[in-house]
Amino acid sequence: VCKRMDLVCQRMLNQGFLKVERYHNLCQKQVKAQLPRRESERRNHSLARHADILAAVETRLSLLNMTFMKYVDSNLCCFIPGKVIDEIYRVLRYVNSTRAPQRAHEVLQELRDISSMAMEYFDEKIVPILKRKMPGSDVSGRLIGTAPVPGPSAALTTMQLFSKQSPSRQEVTKLQQQVRANGTGLTALKREISELRIKVQEQQKQLQDQDQKLLEQTQIIGEQNARLAELERKLREVMESTVGNSSGSGSNEQSPRKRRKAVDSTDCPRKSKRLRNRK
Repeated sequence: VCKRMDLVCQRMLNQGFLKVERYHNLCQKQVKAQLPRRESERRNHSLARHADILAAVETRLSLLNMTFMKYVDSNLCCFIPGKVIDEIYRVLRYVNSTRAPQRAHEVLQELRDISSMAMEYFDEKIVPILKRKMPGSDVSGRLIGTAPVPGPSAALTTMQLFSKQSPSRQEVTKLQQQVRANGTGLTALKREISELRIKVQEQQKQLQDQDQKLLEQTQIIGEQNARLAELERKLREVMESTVGNSSGSGSNEQSPRKRRKAVDSTDCPRKSKRLRNRK
C-alpha cells in the first residue's frame, strides 16, 4: 500500500471515531434535555427507549476507547474497525429519525456483534505485535544501559555484563509474559463485566415493560368486568319489564270472562220471572 494513502486512511479512521463520539454526545444531550428529571416519569416517557439506546451506545464507545485509543495515541496504529463506526452512525441516525424505535437489544444486536469481534481480534492478534513496538519494550537495551567506552577491555566488559545478567533477563522476560497474560485476562474480564451489566440493565428494562403491560391488562380487565356488570343489570331490567307486561295482559284477558258470568247470573232471575208470567 502507498504510505501516503495509508496515512490518509488512518487519519480518516481516527477522525471518524472522534466525530462519532461527538455526534453521540450531541444526540444524548438533546434527548436528556427533553426527558423529565424524575426517573419514575422517564420510564413512561415517549423518549425512554431513545435514552436506553443512547446509553448502550455510550458503554460500547467506552469499551472501544479503552481497547484502541491507548495504541492510537501512541501512534502505533489507527482505529482499525471502520465498520463499527458506520454501524454506530446508523444507530444514532435511526434514533434521531424515529419517534417510536424498537427495543435496545433489537437495535444494537449488530453493533454488539461486530464490536465484540473487533475487540477480541485486536486483543488476541494485534496487541502482542504492538507491544513489541512500544517504547521501552527492548529488554536488552534497558539492562545494558549506555554503551561502554571503546577500548581494549570493552568487549570483555560487555561479555561479563551479559553473562552476569542473563538469568535476571530471563526472569524479566517471564515477568513480562505474565504481565501480558494478566493484562489480556483483565481486559477480557472487564469486557465480560461490562457486557453482563448491559444485559442486566436490558433485563431490568424488559421486566419494567412487562410490569407496565400487566398494569394495562388489569385495567382493561377491570373495565370489561364493569361493562359486563352493567349489561347484566340491563338484562335483568328488561326481563322484569317483560314479565310484568305478560302478567298484566293475562289479567285483562280474564276480566271479560268474569264480566260475562256476572251478567249471566243477573239475567237468570229476570228470565225466570218472565217464564212465570207467561205461564
